Amino acid sequence: MPKIKTKRAAAKRFKATGTGKLKRNKAFKSHILTKKSTKRKRNLRQATIADPTNVKTMKKVLPYL
Repeated sequence: MPKIKTKRAAAKRFKATGTGKLKRNKAFKSHILTKKSTKRKRNLRQATIADPTNVKTMKKVLPYL
């Protein structure tokens, strides 16, 4: 059987944690920042865990993560 290719776009956006969960960065932090509060922008900096509903799909696209 041939090896499964990893989707490179997904590999750049997601990292695996020690327990095997998927870590992702938050969206809405690239432009139109003037109307967003400082607190909101600060909270968007931190990474978060990917939602469990998407993990099954993500594991398919990232077979070696």
